[in-house]
Amino acid sequence: MEFINLIKSRQSDRKYKATPVEPQKILNCIEAARLAPSACNSQPWKFIIVDNPEIKTKVAQTTSNKLLPLNHFTKQAPVHVVVVNEGSNFSATLGNKIKNKDFSLIDIGIAVDHFCLQATQEKLGTCILGWFNEKKVKEILNIPEKKRVELIITIGYSEDTFRKKKRKDITKIMSKNSY
Repeated sequence: MEFINLIKSRQSDRKYKATPVEPQKILNCIEAARLAPSACNSQPWKFIIVDNPEIKTKVAQTTSNKLLPLNHFTKQAPVHVVVVNEGSNFSATLGNKIKNKDFSLIDIGIAVDHFCLQATQEKLGTCILGWFNEKKVKEILNIPEKKRVELIITIGYSEDTFRKKKRKDITKIMSKNSY
């Protein structure tokens, strides 16, 4: 697929078929993420593949609550990928302090984008979630207390219809040679 068409095809899917996802397709997505660039090559990520139905249901339950009924669709997704921030290496951590910027979050964003674009290439749907109970996710998956769970990606064969992207006009998001 031509790259711009791949980008146009990727969307946040919220309806999934019960069809299992082939392990090789998940590995292809992990490989795409693994190859993502990172500050000082620190690769500050770990991807936990959750495909055991019992564990996946527990993780899905952390993404919504009664007060804010968000993300109920997560229970449908056959696989959840939990993205853990492993922290930066010495050089990137030094850069973080000097520039007052957490490069690990930028790096993880790039890696997750690579993951999701590869999933689109594999004809899979994804949705990136930042709304979940991190403490419960850490308990369920035995993630060390000092680690951060930054995102959860749902992945599976989509039942969503393709939606035309609603984006700001290009003139609203760019300027030339000055703000």
